[in-house]
Amino acid sequence: MAQRAAIVTGASSGIGLAIARMLGQEGYGLTVAGRRPDKLAAAAEGLRAEGYDVQEVAGSMSEESVVQAVLAAHRERFGSLDVLVNNAGVGIGAPVAEIATKRLDMQLDVNLRAIVLAYREAVGLLREAAAEHGSALVVNTASISGRRGQAWLSVYSATKAGVVGFTEAMNKELAGEGIKSTALCPAFVDTPMTEFAKAGGIEAEKMIRPEDIAEAVRMLLRLSPACIVPEIIFERSGDEL
Repeated sequence: MAQRAAIVTGASSGIGLAIARMLGQEGYGLTVAGRRPDKLAAAAEGLRAEGYDVQEVAGSMSEESVVQAVLAAHRERFGSLDVLVNNAGVGIGAPVAEIATKRLDMQLDVNLRAIVLAYREAVGLLREAAAEHGSALVVNTASISGRRGQAWLSVYSATKAGVVGFTEAMNKELAGEGIKSTALCPAFVDTPMTEFAKAGGIEAEKMIRPEDIAEAVRMLLRLSPACIVPEIIFERSGDEL
C-alpha cells in the first residue's frame, strides 16, 4: 500500500484527473470522486492501468452524505490523508435578472459549501498526517473569476471568491498545525467545463492545459513545511478571464 494518500474530487476529467495522475506518479494512493459513475469509473480504471492505487466514490459533492462517504471510504482504504484536492465545481452563466434559484443553489453547494464540509470531515486525518510528516496539503480549485468578478458568471465568480477567502481563513486557522492550503485561480483551461468559451471563439490550443495546473500542485508537494503558497493565479496572455 502507498505510504501517502490523497483525495481528489471532480476527478473524472480535466484538472481533477490531471492532478490525480500527477499524485499517482508521485506515489500517492488515491480516492477519486465524481458526479457521474460511468465517467468516474472509466477515469479510475485508466489510472489503475497506469499502475496507481485507486478507488472511486461516485456522487455529487453537493450532498453532505457524499462528502462523508468519500472521507469514510478513504479512511477505510488508506487510513491516512496527506493531500486533499477540492476540485469539484460547476459554472452556470446567466444575467442577474434570469438567475434560476436551483442553479444558484447548485453552484453555492458544489463550489463552496462542499469545500467547507470536506475540511470539516477531513481535518482529523490531515492533522494526523501533518503530525507525522511535518505538513499536509489542501488544494482548492477556485478561478481567476474569483479574483475579478465576471458579468454573466456572477454567481460562479462569487462562489470562487468565497473559495479564495475560505482558503485564506484555513491557513490562518490550521497552518500552525502544519496543514497548508492553496487556492488555484486559473483562467480558461482546456476542459469540458470551458466548451462554452470554445464555442465563443477561444481556441482550445490557446487555453491553459490541465497538466499546467497539475504541475503547480506538484511544486506545492515539494515545498518545505515552512513555506505556504496561499494562492496561484494562472493567466493567458491578453485574456481578461
